[in-house]
Amino acid sequence: MELRLGKHVLSTDRSSVMGILNITPDSFSDGGDFFNFDKAIARAEAMVADGADIIDVGGESTRPGAESVSLQEELDRVIPVIERISKQLAVAVSVDTSKPDVMRAAVAAGAELVNDVFALRREGAVEAVAELNVAVCLMHMQGEPRSMQEAPEYRELLREIIEFLAARIAVCAAAGIATDKIIVDPGFGFGKNDEHNLQLLANLERLQELQRPLLVGLSRKRTLGNLTGKVADQRVFAGVAAAVIAVRGGANIVRTHDVAATVDALKIADAVNASRQRPD
Repeated sequence: MELRLGKHVLSTDRSSVMGILNITPDSFSDGGDFFNFDKAIARAEAMVADGADIIDVGGESTRPGAESVSLQEELDRVIPVIERISKQLAVAVSVDTSKPDVMRAAVAAGAELVNDVFALRREGAVEAVAELNVAVCLMHMQGEPRSMQEAPEYRELLREIIEFLAARIAVCAAAGIATDKIIVDPGFGFGKNDEHNLQLLANLERLQELQRPLLVGLSRKRTLGNLTGKVADQRVFAGVAAAVIAVRGGANIVRTHDVAATVDALKIADAVNASRQRPD
């Protein structure tokens, strides 16, 4: 499969790396680090130099308990950064938002992918993406970001995630969004406890039945901290290990704070995967 993001084409023959750029004061790992425009652009430049295929720009934290952000505040945070990156850097740009008006403004500014943790369930979101004719990433989440980790429960974790994403793909298709523009994300850490996350990572290949490119975001997540005893910015090695396991399980795009380490590790994982697939 190929995924076209504007003038950028990503082949699923190799893993792609999505660098995280949070223009927020309160994200769980890097909140406030790149809230300044110049620091945000410098961070984007560094991630491109490290090998990022996509820069994912977000202006509202989705960590548990985070406060909501007004439409205007989110626009003020992300639009200038997206405009600069899309004009000056040879990289695809994604906008991490659930607001249709932010989607429209971001695409007008140069974004080529909408990355929505609500899977276009907000009013007007499906219609906005269909109108914009851009790629979209649909993520599974149980509950709402501010309360999703209180007591998540599943009867059959993998089946429920697959059924949810299949239903959202169908809604998008019915609205006129081409299936070949859809990416899916199982939503590690979004309404899932440590055991759920581990079960999901161990059985990730089951999501291949959706026949869509698969994005995973495990970078610096709380589960990694609970397993290693490390604080968020000390979870690089754990995140790289999780990324390699995810790619072995069929992930096509890895969303990460730690681009350089992830790019190097996935070159090895891709080479091993390619060798495994060659006929005798």
